[in-house]
This record gives sequence, structure tokens and C-alpha cells, in this order.
Amino acid sequence: MEQLYEAIARSMHIAASQVEAVMTLLQEGCTVAFIARYRKERTKGLDEEQIRQIEEAYAYQTHLEKRKEDVLRLIDQQGMLTEELKNDILACEKLSQVEDLYRPYQQKRKTKATMAAAKGLRPFALWILKLPFYGDVEKEAQQYVNDQVANVQEAITGAKDIIAEMVSDDAKVRDVLRTSMLKYGRIVTKEKKQHDDTMRVYQMYYDYSERVGTIQPHRIMAIDRGEKEKVLQVSVTFNEEYVEQWVLRHYLKNGNTIVKDILQEAILDGLKRLTYPSVEREVRSMLSEKAQEASIEVFSMNVERLLTQPPIKDRWVLGFDPAFRTGCKLAVIDPLGTLKEISVIYPHPPKAKVKEAKEEMLRLLQAYPVSIIAIGNGTASRESEAFVAHLIQEEHLSVHFALVSEAGASVYSASELARKEFPDLQVEQRSAISIARRIIDPLAELIKIDPQSLGVGQYQHDLPTARLKERLDFVVSKAVNRIGVNVNTASIELLKHVSGLNATTAQNIIQYREEHGAIMLRSQLKEVPKIGAKSFEQAAGFLRIVDGKEYFDRTGIHPESYALAKQVLEYLQLDKEQMGSEEAKQAVEKADVAVLSQQLHSDQYTIRDILQSIQTPLQDYRDQFDPVLLKSNVLELSDLHVGDELQGTVRNVVDFGAFVDIGLHEDGLVHISKLRSYRVNRVSDVVSVGDIVTVWVYKVDEQRQKVQLSMVPIQKTA
Repeated sequence: MEQLYEAIARSMHIAASQVEAVMTLLQEGCTVAFIARYRKERTKGLDEEQIRQIEEAYAYQTHLEKRKEDVLRLIDQQGMLTEELKNDILACEKLSQVEDLYRPYQQKRKTKATMAAAKGLRPFALWILKLPFYGDVEKEAQQYVNDQVANVQEAITGAKDIIAEMVSDDAKVRDVLRTSMLKYGRIVTKEKKQHDDTMRVYQMYYDYSERVGTIQPHRIMAIDRGEKEKVLQVSVTFNEEYVEQWVLRHYLKNGNTIVKDILQEAILDGLKRLTYPSVEREVRSMLSEKAQEASIEVFSMNVERLLTQPPIKDRWVLGFDPAFRTGCKLAVIDPLGTLKEISVIYPHPPKAKVKEAKEEMLRLLQAYPVSIIAIGNGTASRESEAFVAHLIQEEHLSVHFALVSEAGASVYSASELARKEFPDLQVEQRSAISIARRIIDPLAELIKIDPQSLGVGQYQHDLPTARLKERLDFVVSKAVNRIGVNVNTASIELLKHVSGLNATTAQNIIQYREEHGAIMLRSQLKEVPKIGAKSFEQAAGFLRIVDGKEYFDRTGIHPESYALAKQVLEYLQLDKEQMGSEEAKQAVEKADVAVLSQQLHSDQYTIRDILQSIQTPLQDYRDQFDPVLLKSNVLELSDLHVGDELQGTVRNVVDFGAFVDIGLHEDGLVHISKLRSYRVNRVSDVVSVGDIVTVWVYKVDEQRQKVQLSMVPIQKTA
């Protein structure tokens, strides 16, 4: 076990003791979120991502050790396990290395080699591989002519087939070829003669070549899709001459032998017929897996940022779900997200009842203290944005609007959850409510939607579903627990993602609230059915009680640390009611964590977290991010000139750049090369979904109605 921990620690550049601590806590039933927040002293401050990586690495290493055991057993059963082979297998650090070593001993389907071996030609092949200096090949072959082997030539051909497969199964040969392809090979794509790429989506790959070692994940994803859609023909080229010369030297040992020509023919046949296609498939699969993992990583980061957008508190919002034929649905929402009124207007063709639409909008804005209009960014969004902006300017309204991603709104609106919440409303009306609520509390609203429907990924439909779901579930849990949940107002969708809870216990909490009224103490959670000691330990710190009987219950301090928190307050000469005050902030700034830790016999991680809660007891993790960008006018493509400086909201982050909403019909693209004046390796190192950024117009394509942007200042054109 220690060796396993050491291996994981080396790969992550951390201490083996940290790996051991994480695995011990996980095996004790602790969640990733709980370990990251409340067991820092044991992990030495590892975060959620590091803990997840340790968990995944442990699972991989466990699977690797199990596979080694299986392979050793299977080879031993054949009576072919040598001490050297055993040591080679035990030394493997990757599953692919184990499979390479096992390959010659696997039970194979019917091949040329297995048929030749069945005819008794394997000893003849082994004789050839001994590189005899003297003798007669045909005379040796004559010994194997029988009722199954017609003549000498058939015996030689059969032996060559056996050698060809042995070469293909040779772990060293495959490793040399794999390395050559990965380090020096090139991905080459060609346009197929007949295909359905009428929109020329894959045009840049019609005649394309790039090094395997440098090709970007998004290009791999595009190439894989183009091949799947039968538009592209894809291959991997490499230095075949180098590989062939290496393998010939490896087998012939640069010596003179009477079987040189036969062995050379067998080796080249094995390489070209068997090894090259096999390893090329393997390399392509490795590239695809790496690209898929990169896409999943980008997607999960985008979802996390979407879920952690700051809420706009204490504001009334008018949700505006745009449409042409069926009209724009409106929903007035109060600061708590409660629906106050539903309406519909037809400001766009084919009905174009502009006057009536304006009158209805003004009526709603006068009837309720609405300060923000949330406009969905789907069909007719830009036309609706222009309609709202003109109304604000014409009537001199003190109202702002924001364009809100409506990705997944239709999914939620048609869901069982939405039907239960608003049984008397139509799907489109529910969608307007969802759009409005995304302004008031993005997490509470977006949590109701399958993360895969949030529209912030790249090639998401080409990704392995199980792996994508696993990562997105982790991201959702991470976001929910970092932010914390109001136990008295949270929906089942929020509660079930809290550390230590599930759908059953979440429903039980809601039922307990309904039967007993608001929960006033965290300790009451122990009375909720199916919340035992372990569940309470894991969940309590993430469930907040805003107006309860215990002040600490509204903070991120865990109940297990309440006694310690009281001691810290006493040391600082403060009481609970002073938490968050100016006096508390000054006292915390003067506090010496090391001294406090020593005097109170606690670890510095817990002391530091308690001090943070004393300084800002109601701090929201989301406060560090940009709020939604509020506007009062619109932009037309004709208004833009190269060099114009604008503000926009990052809507999506992909491998090759970021899409920024600057108020046009289509989001503008900031290519990765235009993010900074220096080279950027990862887009996510610079921007995230939801960021408000300053951009400059780099290129305007009026014909395609697209704009390219730069985050590096560009000189304005005349």
C-alpha cells in the first residue's frame, strides 16, 4: 500500500502522507467536499480537485495491480511465466505496458499465424529466429511437410506468418513504434471523394497535416467527428524506415545468417500488415481519449463558473423569453424568486404589435418595482434586446437589461419538476420564469437542469457520457458545497448535492420543514429521518441557518469546532454579535495564527478558517466573481470599427478561444492568440465563463455577420 501511495504522490508532486490521509478519510466515508473544507489539518490543505485526482489515481493503480495479478496468473497457467517476464510485468506503471507484455500469450482468434502453428510449424519458426549460420533452409523445412503442409514453400510461408505475428506482439517493437508515432509522427487528413459536407464545416482538414505531439485537443475532436461523418480520411505518418531498420537490427543482430532474407520478409510483413495498423489505432485512441478528457475539463470548468455566478440580491426582475411567431413571454419575479405576474407580447413579425407590446411592458414596469429585465439569448433575442433598449430610451426608464443564457431553460420548463412547481403554466411561460430567476440566484435555478444542457462545452455530444456525467456531478457538488445552502429555503435539487446528503435525505429535510416549521438549529438535523451521525458530520457545515438560535449556524464553522470558535472569540475579546464588525476585522488582522494554534491546542488550518468566519461570517464564495453586465442600449454590427473598445461577458470558453457577448446577434470570438500579448497555453488560465472583459474589435465580417475580438489593445482605424 505504501508503494501505491508513493507512486500517486510522485505523479502529483505531493507527500505520500497526504495521499494516505485522503484515502483513509475516503474509506471512513468522508466526502471530497468535507475533506477539503474540514480536514485540512490531515491533508495539509489539499483542495477538491487534488482530492479527486488522488481518488481517481488510486482507482487506476488498484486496477493496474489487479490486472498485473490476472496477467501473471494467466501466463503461469500456460507454463510460460519466467522470472524475467514476471519482474517486467510487476515493474509496469501503465496498463498499456502490461497489455503489451501479455499480448503474445493471449488467446487469439483465427489468424494466419495460429493456422500455421496448428499445422506444427512453430518449431520451424523458432529455428529461423535462432539465426543459424550453417545448414539448408529448404532441407529444414522438408521436415515439416506432412498431410497438412503440402510442400517446402508452404512450410516457409507458414513459419514467416508465425514470425510476423511474433514481431507484432513484441512489446519492445510496439514501444519503439508507439514512441515514434507520438513524438515524430504526423496526423494527416484528406477529403473523401464523396461526402455530405455541404456547409464545408471541415474544409480546413480537406488537406491537412500536423505533428501528433503538438496537435490541439479541439483539432482532434474535429478530425474524429469529420472521420465519423465520412467526410475525412485520417492516417498517422511516421518514419517507417527508421522503425524498420531498428526492428531488423533487433532481430537480425547485424549478424550473417542463412535465413536473413526469409526473416527480413517476415519482419516487414509483420510490421506493415499487423503492427502499423494496430499501433496506429492505439495512438489514435490515445489522442482521442486525451482530447475528450481536455474537452470534459473545459466543459466542467465552464459549468462550475456558470453555477458560481454572483446573485443579484434584493431586486425585482422581469424575465423576457424572446420569440417571433408565438410571442415573447414575460414573467415578473420578486427578490425571493416568487412569480407575481405572467404576460405575453408580440413586438416582432409576423404579428408585430409593437405599440401594444410597449404598452404592456410599461404597465408591468409601473405595476412592480422592476429594475432589471432579463432577456433570454435564444431566437429573437437581439431583436428583443433592441425593442427593450429603445423603450428604455424613449420613456427615460430607470431600468437596465441583461442578456441571460437560456441554455437548458426549455429542458427545465418541460420537466416534471417545473410541472409540479407551475402546473397551470405553459412551457414557454415557465421558461420566462427560469430566465428571470437566473439573475436572482443562478445556482438555485441552474441546479435544476442537467449540466450537459447548459451549452458551455465543446463537442460535448462526442464525449463519453459516463465520464462526462461523473465530472459534471463532481463540479456541481463542488459548487454547491463551496457556496453553502440555506437549509430552510433550499430546493431538493440543491440539498441532494450537499455533502453527506442524497435525494432521500434531502426530501426528508423538506418534509421536516413542512411538519415542524423552520429549522432553527443545525443540531435539529439529527432529528431528520435517515440523517445519522456520519451524514450530520458531513453535511452540517454546508447547511446554513440564517435567522436561527445559534449565530455560528449561519457561518461556515462546523459544529465540531463551535467550542474552539468560542475560545478564539474570547482570545480576541469579542462576542458572537461582533462577528463581521469593524472591530472583528481589526482584531483578526492583528491575530497571530501560530500563537493562537499553540495556545488553543489546535491546528493552524482550522484556526485560520475560524478567523476568516469571524471577519466575514456571511461571506459568499461567489462575491469574488463579476456580476451580470447590465446595459441600457444596444449595438449594431454597422456601429463597429476595428480598434473599438467594448465591454462584454464571456459566454463560453473552448480550447481555441473565448466567445464574448458584446451585444451583437452572435458572440464575438477572442482567439487564444489574442488573449494576451504573450503566448497563452490554456484559455482558462486567462478567462472564465461569466467574466466581464474589455475587448477591442479586431476584424468585422459584415457578410457573415461575425466579429473577431482581441483582449490586447488594437489601434483604432479612421
